[in-house]
Amino acid sequence: MNLTPRQQEIIDIIATQGRLSISAIKELLDRKLSIPTLNRDMAKLVEANYLKKLGAGRAITYVISPDYQLFAPVDTSDYFDLDPDRRGARVFFNHELLQSLRDVRLFTDKEMAGLQKLRDEYQRNIASLSPTLYQKELERLTIELSWKSSQIEGNTYTLLETERLFKEKQEADNKTKEEAIMLLNHKEVITYLMEHKNLAQALTLRTLEEIHSLLIKDLNVGCNIRSRAVGITGTAYSPLDNEYQIRENLELMCGLINSKDNGFEKALLAVVLISYIQPFEDGNKRTGRMISNALLIADDACPLSYRSVDSLDYKKAMLLFYEQNNLTAFKTIFIEQNEFGVKNYFR
Repeated sequence: MNLTPRQQEIIDIIATQGRLSISAIKELLDRKLSIPTLNRDMAKLVEANYLKKLGAGRAITYVISPDYQLFAPVDTSDYFDLDPDRRGARVFFNHELLQSLRDVRLFTDKEMAGLQKLRDEYQRNIASLSPTLYQKELERLTIELSWKSSQIEGNTYTLLETERLFKEKQEADNKTKEEAIMLLNHKEVITYLMEHKNLAQALTLRTLEEIHSLLIKDLNVGCNIRSRAVGITGTAYSPLDNEYQIRENLELMCGLINSKDNGFEKALLAVVLISYIQPFEDGNKRTGRMISNALLIADDACPLSYRSVDSLDYKKAMLLFYEQNNLTAFKTIFIEQNEFGVKNYFR
């Protein structure tokens, strides 16, 4: 739905003020408007699922719909030009988010049809490859996924240095031992996921902890769910700091993901929600990417390497979800990377 300036003003008012009656909205509008005209606008916004109508009769009020909150258009350039404390960010964990995501469709019919078409193309591609060519393509995907996932976390290995590390077991000069370990741990996880393709058929907390343990092996990082606060650079958002609440929300997340009907929705939820909950002292985004790929693999879809993503764009999209629970930017990355994967690997 293309919003008129007046409809956008209505949404902005409710987003700022919270739950409002139609008379209160009328008073706050800049322009004079009759109640019947305003009612027509409100009905259209409710029909488009941008607003939710609560109550009945004179007690009717309106709130922003979770669908609109997730997919409201945001100019990320303007948004990130502001200092973290001036963005109007959610500072604390949104305890209503997981429940609100149960009834939300993450992809439009057109987007879902495109993703399913890509999955079918991927299956045709791998069916036509000889075992030798399949292994070569898998090796290339493993190198590029390990490199990019590590680069997003600040690893300074180049793609060619990563290839040499994997193929020749030669570490790069002037790089830390920990950087090599991070890359090799990614390789181990990807190999494990491809050998256990049904691992995430039903996502469990145990699987989440298992993949995290493999990713942070020999990196002097705790394996257990954290029991203390953790800060995130560049944002005012503070994740949960109570071990029992973290565990509870991870269980809720697994239930939410398992309730979805298709692997693409499951994979998108996993990559953003594991990062949002931040269950471990380190390695959360890596774990989110690998669990997300496990869900794609279980759904016979192509794993994502994120090779063509700018690391800063990735981080901004994730921060936008942390701060506004807005999925628009990261969903765009997710869809683009599905297309990139199918068009560049196993062909």
